[in-house]
Amino acid sequence: MSSGGVLNSALRSAMQSANLSPRQLAVRVGVSGKTVERWVADAELIPHARNREDACEALGVDEEMLWPKAVKDRIKSGGDREIIHSYPYRSSCPSTVWAELVEKSTTDILFAGYTNYFLWIDQPAFVSTLRRKLDSGCRVRFLLGDPDGETTRNREQIEDVALTVSTRIRITLEHLDKLGAHEGLEARFSTASDAASHVSLSVFRFDDEALVTPHLARLVGHDSPLLHLRKLGGAGMFARFAEHAEELWSKGVQTGPRA
Repeated sequence: MSSGGVLNSALRSAMQSANLSPRQLAVRVGVSGKTVERWVADAELIPHARNREDACEALGVDEEMLWPKAVKDRIKSGGDREIIHSYPYRSSCPSTVWAELVEKSTTDILFAGYTNYFLWIDQPAFVSTLRRKLDSGCRVRFLLGDPDGETTRNREQIEDVALTVSTRIRITLEHLDKLGAHEGLEARFSTASDAASHVSLSVFRFDDEALVTPHLARLVGHDSPLLHLRKLGGAGMFARFAEHAEELWSKGVQTGPRA
């Protein structure tokens, strides 16, 4: 065996305990005998994930015992630790996740989707739920696209669906009218200069958690992916998306008084 690195004594011991030679283990894994010899001779040499999995199964040990560095490297660090879950489609995120996030929020809820229409469909008695949150002292904000804006008209041509973007926005406005005036309830349209940024990225914030959807090409929101984030610091992914939404909000235009 080569002596070019530090011996992987854990792998050698596991092979001895399993009564497997390098060649025998190689057959089990589907690599050459010399490859296994290199694994033993150099603890810094990390096999491919599938080979590690097959070797551990053949030896009856955990990967952490043989290649602890590989396990450690898989542990999330930095901003990606804030990703609680990812969904290939917004529609594949259970409606119960949305309901739980609303229910847990005590301070600030911001719905910064371009239409926010789906919320009234997916969440039972959503008007009553929001009214209860408002009565408990939670701030509730809606940032919408301008139903008469150029970006809205352009998006309608791109999507080419029966339920148009402007119609979906107006449905949200109708539901907000049902909520009536409330000190903690605010609604704004994004400005014309921010509309393109708004329509391409939806941010839904619930205190220190958020659901974020980057809109893909011609796809409507429910067909685009979604990330569930939880704030762990001041410079992570949550903060980046929250700052984006707050900037759009700060420049937004009030939708007008509600009866």
